[in-house]
Amino acid sequence: MLITAEYPFFRDRPEVWRDRLTTLVAATGVKAVTTYIPWRHHQPDAAAPPDLTDAVAFVRLCGELGLQVIVKPGPFVHAELNYGGLPDWVCPLADPGIEPQLGADGAPVTWSGSELDADGSAVPWPLPAPLGSRFAALAERWLREAGRALFTPDLVTPAGPIIGSQIGNEGLFTNGARPLSAYDYSASGLEFFRTVLAREYGDVAGYNARHGTAYTAFAEVEPPRGPATPLQHVDWGRFHAAYLTEVLRRWTDAFAPPVPVVLNLNPPAGDDGDLDAWLARVRPETWDGLQYGFTNWMGVVSADRSAHARYVIAAKRAAGPNMEENWGFSKLYDTAYASGATSFHQTLLALAAGATGFNIYTAIATTDWTPALDAVLSAPYPDCPPIDGDGRPTGKAAAVKMLADYFTLHGTEYLECAPVTYATWGLYTPYAAIGAWSPGAAEQCGRPLLDFHHRMRAAGRDYRIVDLEHADLAGHDRIALHGGQFMHRAVQDKLAAHLAAGGHVYLEGTEPVHDEHGEPCSILADALHRTAPRDLTAEDGVTVLSGAADAYLRIHPDHDVCYATVLVQSDSDPVIELELRHRGRTHQIEIVAARGGAAVLRVVAGRLDDHLVKATNSHLGSAVSASIRFDGEQIAAPPSADLRRIGGSPIEKTVA
Repeated sequence: MLITAEYPFFRDRPEVWRDRLTTLVAATGVKAVTTYIPWRHHQPDAAAPPDLTDAVAFVRLCGELGLQVIVKPGPFVHAELNYGGLPDWVCPLADPGIEPQLGADGAPVTWSGSELDADGSAVPWPLPAPLGSRFAALAERWLREAGRALFTPDLVTPAGPIIGSQIGNEGLFTNGARPLSAYDYSASGLEFFRTVLAREYGDVAGYNARHGTAYTAFAEVEPPRGPATPLQHVDWGRFHAAYLTEVLRRWTDAFAPPVPVVLNLNPPAGDDGDLDAWLARVRPETWDGLQYGFTNWMGVVSADRSAHARYVIAAKRAAGPNMEENWGFSKLYDTAYASGATSFHQTLLALAAGATGFNIYTAIATTDWTPALDAVLSAPYPDCPPIDGDGRPTGKAAAVKMLADYFTLHGTEYLECAPVTYATWGLYTPYAAIGAWSPGAAEQCGRPLLDFHHRMRAAGRDYRIVDLEHADLAGHDRIALHGGQFMHRAVQDKLAAHLAAGGHVYLEGTEPVHDEHGEPCSILADALHRTAPRDLTAEDGVTVLSGAADAYLRIHPDHDVCYATVLVQSDSDPVIELELRHRGRTHQIEIVAARGGAAVLRVVAGRLDDHLVKATNSHLGSAVSASIRFDGEQIAAPPSADLRRIGGSPIEKTVA
């Protein structure tokens, strides 16, 4: 399990780095650091080469202290920096030779720049088009030089501390959750769009045959900018997936990391069509060597069921770590994050839903930077992290340490355990590309998936997500999906074979009657009509009997071990009653936790083992005597103390 903490070293004086990192290890137990390597910080002057002296010194210090490092060079990093960490001189305003990224309306896509208006707000600046020749050359040169400086034998594992890298940020320009109409209609973007069309259709005659058009060259084909045919929207969705992959691959090739590359896709946004746009664009099965990862900047999931659903979907889309869990920002986002319980809840939810690790973002408050780096925010940055601006642990540090200690000991076993799921959602992304533009269309993915999620959670059941075009369906007994007028013939064949092998397929919406070429094809409909529904039998699981909470169960395939995670909603009574069924045993459990808090329990051979329970949530004014009653035997902590047992250690009082 990847357990990391973010430290933006470039916002602090080098003389405090050692103290902050030493405190981080002692107070939180985290032994790996992530850090952005901002282009604007290391190369503010276009005429001078990048200077990565301080980045190299920071990485070397981490190695001296026994800390592992994941380096993140962007080129766009966000991180609340001017122009997202891009240097001013790559802005199209500064260099007319740099092509701007464009939206469907033809206007430049913007980000907050380095200039402030009369109110002290950052003036929006146009962003460069990632595939524009001049910016692409500059970005790739930056990444090559950053890679040469950082990936020396003494800095890279096994001799050095660097174990991984991250390319881009939440998409390309923190745009992974934006609508499909938001980008990229620049000349370079459309040139690549037509390249994708040529890959799909072979030649313009093949395109014309499918679209009923009479173009003489792909250069004549225009992208959708509003309502269009479903097939035009499918083409644009395919382009978005290929565009994200293409740019990230080019940046990765330039950085040339000798360590794994992880991404940090932002989760889907909440407006109509946003989930469809995200599902159409995010295709991890096509990335080949790029590791899926995600972030959480969508709202307080213990209080907002929409945020909860989208967060879970992001965690389930593919196996990968949560690369940014908000542990430090309340003023910029939501006052609920002033309490460690909010982030504790979300971290455990991400892991229960499928994440392979978590990141404390941002773990250490920083106090020293110039307006050239960040002209808007004042120190400390962030405002409420586990380590404050004076280098002292806050109450959040103890909450992080519970998680870090628990999963340092049990993380490998936890990930070996398979989640107990009732069904699998079959994702068919051509529908998502249509639904992103037309949320009311028969072909869509987002709304049906959200409805499926809410039904599963209301029934206390977990689920998986699988890409029907790429995945092997073995091991996915019950597959639910939404249907439309068409579906790839190969996908229909795959689902029909699944039915013939004894699997279940539950089709909502319309039975497809055409294949991807518009030819008649009712393979799936015919198979469904030949298959009688089967009775569903009781199975292992965990059920919430009283209280407002979500519960998840993971079971080891070889050993008599399981993990139950309980996520208490913000409006719940502190007392949660559950029933856990595992290996023919049924256990009655009562957990007392703070509102908006959470718990994780390891059960070995039918007996309660190591566990964590969050007892306080200062934001909600909730403080309890945390306890667990497991089959009549009770363990309790002192009032307002978190309950923890890790490796047989006694209860330790923590604060939040």
